[in-house]
Amino acid sequence: MRGTEFAELRVFMEVVEQGNFARAAAYLGLAPSTLSQTMRSLEERLGVRLLHRTTRSLSLTEAGEHLLARIRPAFGELLAAVESINDFRDTPVGTLRLSVSTIPAQMILAPLLKGFLGEYPGIGLDITVDSTHVDIVKGRFDAGIRYGRLIAQDMVMIKASPPSRIIAVASPEYLAVHSVPKTPLELQKHSCIRFRMGNQQLLVWEFERNQRKIEIGVSGPLIVNDVDLMVKAARDGIGIGYMAEAYIEQDIADGKLIPMLTDWSPVYDSWYLYYASRHHLPAPLKAFIQFLREKADP
Repeated sequence: MRGTEFAELRVFMEVVEQGNFARAAAYLGLAPSTLSQTMRSLEERLGVRLLHRTTRSLSLTEAGEHLLARIRPAFGELLAAVESINDFRDTPVGTLRLSVSTIPAQMILAPLLKGFLGEYPGIGLDITVDSTHVDIVKGRFDAGIRYGRLIAQDMVMIKASPPSRIIAVASPEYLAVHSVPKTPLELQKHSCIRFRMGNQQLLVWEFERNQRKIEIGVSGPLIVNDVDLMVKAARDGIGIGYMAEAYIEQDIADGKLIPMLTDWSPVYDSWYLYYASRHHLPAPLKAFIQFLREKADP
């Protein structure tokens, strides 16, 4: 097989995997026009159409399905063979692709970056921060970091942090004007900063004491989908925020945010590094797992 033929098949497979020409081009580091021309060249050389494509959709033809079924295992073996060469190196090389939600990106991952890249200069990190429920297999990520309860049960999980409470907090400025709520129900009389999750639903405020669980519908002038914006808004006295205690422990220690209803605050799960079970782990991922176990404080 000539190099151009291999490259054409690689482009075809990536277009199918990504489900989109633009995403495939970005993943492969190609200009969209180059990728489109490569696909046209492959179809012309084979004499068949492999993809049905419109401005809104992309799907495989029967010939495309047949070709993909034959080349996907072969490409998997080729990539695994190349990756296995890492076992003979003194230090691993390659790219580690991670999908991480906002809080662990700042709280767990950011403090590790300099040390990890310094210890493993042959590894590059490609990090996507996204608070949606990402399918790391479909997204072609090597691993992710998210709350344990959000991770599919068929994933391998490694604890990356201690458990953390989710607590209601407000600034001294806000509490100087408004009374401190004594029960979760009193939050309904306050201005609360609500959080919109990646699935577009608003986060429900949950409280628990003596095995009694309460879900509170709150209201307020501000809805955000960024944790740091919620923290700043709470610090500025806009309203009461509801967030992971571990993420704002310095603000609490500095007196910028005051915890409330702590006897009602449930302990959530830890954050975990997780990845799909596979026979041979990529060397960059094995290195990161080892580094995380040595440096993290679960």
